[in-house]
Amino acid sequence: MTTATAADVRLTDYLDRIGAADATTPDLPTLRTIVAAHARSIAFENLDPFTRREVRLDPDGLAGKLVHGGRGGWCFEQNLLLRGALDALGYATTGLAARVMWGRPADAPLTPRGHMLLRVDLPEGPHLVDVGFGGLTLTGVLALEPDVEQDTPHEPFRLQEVAGPAGPGYVMQALVGGEWRPLYRFDLTPQLPVDYELSNWYLGNHPASHFLSGIMAARPAADRRYALGGTNLAVHHLGGPTERRTLSTPADIRRALEEQFLLDTSGLPDLETALARLF
Repeated sequence: MTTATAADVRLTDYLDRIGAADATTPDLPTLRTIVAAHARSIAFENLDPFTRREVRLDPDGLAGKLVHGGRGGWCFEQNLLLRGALDALGYATTGLAARVMWGRPADAPLTPRGHMLLRVDLPEGPHLVDVGFGGLTLTGVLALEPDVEQDTPHEPFRLQEVAGPAGPGYVMQALVGGEWRPLYRFDLTPQLPVDYELSNWYLGNHPASHFLSGIMAARPAADRRYALGGTNLAVHHLGGPTERRTLSTPADIRRALEEQFLLDTSGLPDLETALARLF
């Protein structure tokens, strides 16, 4: 009789958490199943930096918070958790880094490498996954092929190839409101864990980080996307209208975090006190 390793236990618990216990064959269909299930089940959120808590990136910290704690997290947490599961299943993954372009003018200076995504090498060729880009988190898997519109369970995405000082790079774009919008720019340079630790610490501690001053959460459901920014809650229906509502109290925000974003906030007894800063 063999004894399950900690990695085995974490993988089983992770697949149970996202409702994909049978997704165990390391192929493209399974990857699509896992990515979609992860995105629906584990919300993007910044409650730890907003309440001045440490954001841990070690495997036990990720499992304790995102798997067993009923919480979500930001890109480093989300994609490192996913990477650990994919590696345990036998996929070949590479961590990449990106410079966020979303919401910035076209002529704005390049930002630091403050976002994480994953390359997954399959018999069909290299693919990209990213379960940590907030309101436009990828719910599908993209082939690493530029200038090809690719469907996902939500919006179409595409990659544009661009020149860079270290060789070719890519801009990730999503079709939003009939317009191709840039999300971020990246290249295929592998990143080390320490690279993510540095960016993670900066975003969670630097006074200029917007993750400290405001609250945000996002989660896709089958036919919609939920998005929270400060006191504003939006429900974007696929192919339909957007509902918007202003939340009036810290208790209203906490209720939305629990009901729309499926977050367990019981481990944050000071959350409503922190939320009062938004009013």
